[in-house]
Amino acid sequence: MLRIRKRPLRAVMPALAASALLLAVGCSADPGAHPSSADGRARNADASAAATADSGPPLAVAAAPEAAATSTAVARPGAAGSKARKTALKVTSYDSRTRRAVISPMNNGTSGGKETSSPSPTAGSTAKPHDTAVGDVIASAPAPGAPDGLLAKVTKVIGESADGTEVQTAPTTLDALLGDDDAKGSVPVDPASFAVERLLPEVKVSWAKTGDIRFGPQGAKVPLGSLRIDVGAKVGTAEGAPASATASVSGFVQVAPEVDFSYGGDSAGSGPGAAYLGVSGDWTSRWAVKGRAAASAKAVRVPFAKLHADPVLQVGPIPVVVNLDLTCYFQISADGRVSVDIEQDLKGDFKAGGTFGPAQGWTPVNESHMTSTPVRTSVTAAGSVKASLGAEAAVGLYGMVGVTADLAPYLRGEAVGSLSATSATGSTARTDAGATGSWAVYGGVDVTGTLRIQLSVFGTPVFQRGIPLGTLHREWKLADGKV
Repeated sequence: MLRIRKRPLRAVMPALAASALLLAVGCSADPGAHPSSADGRARNADASAAATADSGPPLAVAAAPEAAATSTAVARPGAAGSKARKTALKVTSYDSRTRRAVISPMNNGTSGGKETSSPSPTAGSTAKPHDTAVGDVIASAPAPGAPDGLLAKVTKVIGESADGTEVQTAPTTLDALLGDDDAKGSVPVDPASFAVERLLPEVKVSWAKTGDIRFGPQGAKVPLGSLRIDVGAKVGTAEGAPASATASVSGFVQVAPEVDFSYGGDSAGSGPGAAYLGVSGDWTSRWAVKGRAAASAKAVRVPFAKLHADPVLQVGPIPVVVNLDLTCYFQISADGRVSVDIEQDLKGDFKAGGTFGPAQGWTPVNESHMTSTPVRTSVTAAGSVKASLGAEAAVGLYGMVGVTADLAPYLRGEAVGSLSATSATGSTARTDAGATGSWAVYGGVDVTGTLRIQLSVFGTPVFQRGIPLGTLHREWKLADGKV
């Protein structure tokens, strides 16, 4: 069920949040020497055919079963048939300080103080329980001591105990498990899996998932697979403003996030030939800004909810743990002179992430398509105000943040001269008699972010500093008028 946390989540600078991103991925050519004879050409052709046959079809990417039922994947690089295999093993515990893990059979545990075990491997697995060796590469869903999942290489087998096999581990990368396989897919994040920390009193959370299971205020219209967060808050009012000019921000953000993952193996065995990690999704919001906000040259950002989820993707036999953080916020800047009453409906989608190719390295992906409808617009007196209701997201693998993105839809109002103007959808702008000047109200969206060094978890070359996603900026006019 949805978990409401009062304690802060661990510090990350997230978190959009989530329209699929399916990138074409493939294998790079084998860089071996050109044959100098017919026999050489035949041998190369046979090797190429064998490599193609071994690679097989692309691995399926789907939501994994419940973490408690997700097997650990193991590969033995360099061994015959070294592709990753699903096993009957699980990570029973992990110490992040010493990097020691205990590995045991899936059904090994205690019940009422009595140990129970089922040492038989699952169908199709090759690793026997307690058959853990130096050089094994393991991938595990979240486990005790490893809440973000575990991707590691066994460097030493310490010994056996009633709890399982204790091993020393070291960090490794995904290419050690995926090898020359290909995989791609987008997986929706279950809205019920988010842990939510409410940062303001007037925050309400709603979600809906398959099976007509719903959570949140009665009557909230939340589509299946979506998470909705309603907020209402007062903001500082400009000095000298009348009581009727009290400033506030209110509305809701509704998002259906998806995790996008792809990997293209390199037959030369030198890391992936392609990779992608990102977040995408559908976005809906309806929100309003009212009153005369206090003067602030620098925009003031107020987070109102933090959300965290660790969806597990089943990439063939491998559980790939994705860490997703979202931070919803409103942000406002104003000159303290203009009073507004602006509301809009906004719908669209977004995607943000990083894509890798051997020629260009890591490059950003940054898109958003939004349409808006003004519900009401009102501008009084000269001045300007800008308010955003947006979300930051951080997405990573096994506890290592790879992409941060900030989706910031906004409203902006400005007026020149001395006037009072109002407008509504489908109506003509109206101004007070005797007023002079012009006014306009705009909607817009900014998308920014950064690719992080931890994207090297794919096995790609390390870059020394963050790579900006760049700024995607779009703005459209909602209403305007002149006297």
